Amino acid sequence: MTDKPAERLAELPEETREFLSSLSKEDIETFRMGLPVFRKLMGTGQVLKWLGFFVISLLAGIVLLGESISKILSWFSKGFGNG
Repeated sequence: MTDKPAERLAELPEETREFLSSLSKEDIETFRMGLPVFRKLMGTGQVLKWLGFFVISLLAGIVLLGESISKILSWFSKGFGNG
Protein backbone atom coordinates (compact mmCIF):
# COMPACT_ATOMS: atom_id res chain seq x y z
CA MET A 1 0.00 0.00 0.00
CA THR A 2 2.98 2.29 -0.31
CA ASP A 3 2.28 2.75 -4.04
CA LYS A 4 1.24 6.22 -5.08
CA PRO A 5 -2.27 6.47 -6.55
CA ALA A 6 -0.89 7.20 -10.04
CA GLU A 7 1.24 4.04 -9.93
CA ARG A 8 -1.76 1.94 -8.89
CA LEU A 9 -3.84 3.39 -11.74
CA ALA A 10 -1.24 2.24 -14.28
CA GLU A 11 -2.31 -1.37 -13.69
CA LEU A 12 -5.92 -0.66 -14.60
CA PRO A 13 -7.35 -1.11 -18.11
CA GLU A 14 -7.33 1.96 -20.34
CA GLU A 15 -11.14 2.31 -20.29
CA THR A 16 -11.16 2.36 -16.51
CA ARG A 17 -8.42 4.99 -16.34
CA GLU A 18 -10.29 7.19 -18.82
CA PHE A 19 -13.50 6.83 -16.83
CA LEU A 20 -11.81 7.66 -13.53
CA SER A 21 -9.96 10.63 -14.98
CA SER A 22 -13.24 12.07 -16.32
CA LEU A 23 -14.89 12.11 -12.87
CA SER A 24 -15.43 15.43 -11.14
CA LYS A 25 -15.13 16.01 -7.40
CA GLU A 26 -18.93 15.90 -7.13
CA ASP A 27 -19.02 12.53 -8.91
CA ILE A 28 -16.43 11.10 -6.53
CA GLU A 29 -18.35 12.42 -3.53
CA THR A 30 -21.54 10.85 -4.91
CA PHE A 31 -19.77 7.50 -5.20
CA ARG A 32 -18.47 7.79 -1.67
CA MET A 33 -21.94 8.54 -0.35
CA GLY A 34 -23.62 5.87 -2.47
CA LEU A 35 -21.33 2.92 -1.75
CA PRO A 36 -22.38 2.46 1.91
CA VAL A 37 -26.03 2.58 0.86
CA PHE A 38 -25.37 -0.06 -1.81
CA ARG A 39 -23.56 -2.28 0.71
CA LYS A 40 -26.48 -2.01 3.14
CA LEU A 41 -28.95 -2.90 0.40
CA MET A 42 -26.92 -5.95 -0.53
CA GLY A 43 -26.80 -7.04 3.13
CA THR A 44 -30.54 -6.51 3.45
CA GLY A 45 -31.09 -8.65 0.36
CA GLN A 46 -29.15 -11.51 1.94
CA VAL A 47 -31.21 -11.26 5.13
CA LEU A 48 -34.47 -11.19 3.19
CA LYS A 49 -33.41 -14.22 1.14
CA TRP A 50 -32.76 -16.30 4.26
CA LEU A 51 -35.92 -14.95 5.91
CA GLY A 52 -37.91 -16.16 2.89
CA PHE A 53 -36.34 -19.61 3.13
CA PHE A 54 -37.17 -19.68 6.84
CA VAL A 55 -40.83 -18.72 6.29
CA ILE A 56 -41.31 -21.33 3.56
CA SER A 57 -39.66 -24.00 5.71
CA LEU A 58 -41.78 -23.00 8.69
CA LEU A 59 -44.98 -23.28 6.66
CA ALA A 60 -43.95 -26.68 5.33
CA GLY A 61 -43.15 -27.82 8.88
CA ILE A 62 -46.53 -26.66 10.15
CA VAL A 63 -48.31 -28.55 7.37
CA LEU A 64 -46.34 -31.73 8.06
CA LEU A 65 -46.97 -31.43 11.80
CA GLY A 66 -50.69 -30.97 11.18
CA GLU A 67 -50.81 -34.05 8.97
CA SER A 68 -48.99 -36.11 11.58
CA ILE A 69 -51.30 -34.96 14.36
CA SER A 70 -54.40 -35.71 12.30
CA LYS A 71 -53.02 -39.17 11.45
CA ILE A 72 -52.35 -39.92 15.14
CA LEU A 73 -55.82 -38.69 16.13
CA SER A 74 -57.40 -40.88 13.45
CA TRP A 75 -55.55 -43.90 14.90
CA PHE A 76 -56.98 -43.16 18.35
CA SER A 77 -60.48 -42.61 17.02
CA LYS A 78 -60.41 -45.90 15.07
CA GLY A 79 -59.01 -47.81 18.02
CA PHE A 80 -61.56 -46.50 20.53
CA GLY A 81 -64.49 -46.98 18.13
CA ASN A 82 -63.80 -50.70 17.64
CA GLY A 83 -63.17 -51.56 21.28
